[in-house]
Amino acid sequence: MLRVTESTRFLVSELGASAPGAIARLGGLVGPDVSAVLMVGLAHAGGFGSIEQTAATKAELIDVTRPGGVAVLNADDPRVAAMRGRAEERGLEVVAFGQSPASDIRASDIEVTASGTTCTVHIGERELPLRLQVLGAHHVSNALAAIALTRAVGVDPADAIARLEGVELAERWRMQPMGGDEVRIYNDAYNASPDSMAGALRTLAQITGPEERTVAVLGAMSELGEVHGEEHDRIGLLAVRLNIQRIVVVGAEARRLYLAAVGEGSWDGEAVHLPDADAAFEYLRDELRPGDRVLVKSSNAAGLRFLGDRLGESFS
Repeated sequence: MLRVTESTRFLVSELGASAPGAIARLGGLVGPDVSAVLMVGLAHAGGFGSIEQTAATKAELIDVTRPGGVAVLNADDPRVAAMRGRAEERGLEVVAFGQSPASDIRASDIEVTASGTTCTVHIGERELPLRLQVLGAHHVSNALAAIALTRAVGVDPADAIARLEGVELAERWRMQPMGGDEVRIYNDAYNASPDSMAGALRTLAQITGPEERTVAVLGAMSELGEVHGEEHDRIGLLAVRLNIQRIVVVGAEARRLYLAAVGEGSWDGEAVHLPDADAAFEYLRDELRPGDRVLVKSSNAAGLRFLGDRLGESFS
């Protein structure tokens, strides 16, 4: 913000929070003309105490947006969609995005492959094809939000889409393709929440061909508070139900994920639990074979992003 000058046209700010009141304080410094609430999830449930408190904290962004401004809201998330009334009471224009028919900027025909993610974007009567190089259906939602935000400041959606299609990687360690053609590593261990973990596992299942093998290397999800155990259980069950063929769970904090996978049916060697990243690397170096598609996913604190780097280099 200190680089803003008289000639600056736009400032793009990401406001994060680990406790109630944080977005109100940060947003008060910015005073945005256009704001977006992307979703309400369990990423920091431990700090907020409940998902309802998380929603209330994110809604603080509506209160600091300047009257007459624009609120961009995710129509697919009921907790975010419920912020519409609050925004309209403050005199904000609401632009909804998502797959819901209630969306002003809507995506349909989403298809995820190993080469990218495609969909059709609907804005009024316009239908615009979008082909993202980044992997995962969840990136479509992010793209719709970006189109909505930039449209609110005068950018034509077709121009926004052209720029989005040029993005090769969302960020380092976010579904970052590594390794080689025979063994492909997707290093998505920058961070993890129950929502992003589930999205990454679904993406792995979608981009793996019938002659290839799915391998998920999973570590703990942090900052979940009292729902830590049940959310790790849920991810273990999901991995089995998605037919992930090898589930490699790393670290004591993620042990419940392993136990849930075993309880759901991965008891014949499909799931293994290893104490740390070094042990996982030694195991995977011997276990992986041509045709494997490997997801590495954990919260930042678990450190598996560096395991992903090691695997990517080893199999390049």
